[in-house]
Amino acid sequence: MPQTLRVASIALTAVSLTLTAAIARAQAPAASAAPPSSPFTVGKAASGETKAALCASCHGPAGNSVNPEWPRLAGQSAIYIAEQLRLFRAGVRNNPIMKPLASTLSDQDISDLAVYYEAQTPTGLEADPSYWKAGEQVYLSGDPAREVPACVACHGPLGRGNLAAGYPALRAQQSVYVVKQLNDYASGARYTGQNPAQASLNGVMMLTLAKRLTPEEIRDVASYVQGMR
Repeated sequence: MPQTLRVASIALTAVSLTLTAAIARAQAPAASAAPPSSPFTVGKAASGETKAALCASCHGPAGNSVNPEWPRLAGQSAIYIAEQLRLFRAGVRNNPIMKPLASTLSDQDISDLAVYYEAQTPTGLEADPSYWKAGEQVYLSGDPAREVPACVACHGPLGRGNLAAGYPALRAQQSVYVVKQLNDYASGARYTGQNPAQASLNGVMMLTLAKRLTPEEIRDVASYVQGMR
């Protein structure tokens, strides 16, 4: 397919799937509480830099983790980071390390950290050459026959997500971490509580879609996003 037609096809797919996702969110049950204010309203990156000193022990300098089991936070959506920190704090996303750390954070701390990390630049990682081409196919085209949408629809052609809507950035993310999260979505282990499907702003889609991915597709797409710049 010529490059121009391929780009046009991807763009049309993205629009279609974004509309589908919007309809799904509109039809989903409303959350029990109103979402908190945007971190951009009160967050201060300079304060966040100071507060991130402890976070750096796991997430690396400026949010560029070198441990494959810990996510890279550099360039991540502030809205997404703030949401996840609140879920850790509430125990809805139950991680034995993050829960006690997040429980000490105030709303101001969370906003400061969120805007600081969004302002950082993720450094590049290499994709596994055995898997990334197949992962690119999943990321850009999905599998319509199995109702697997293209990741590009929400996470963007460069893996930068949709920062305003809270769709997380994936570029340069640790592939080991991505595999773990997709498997947790598929198994239902990502969130806990009475209504885990509604815990996250956009999580209900991933709880459904991750179940449609094969283990090989999860491995492949995780490798692809690790190599995205």
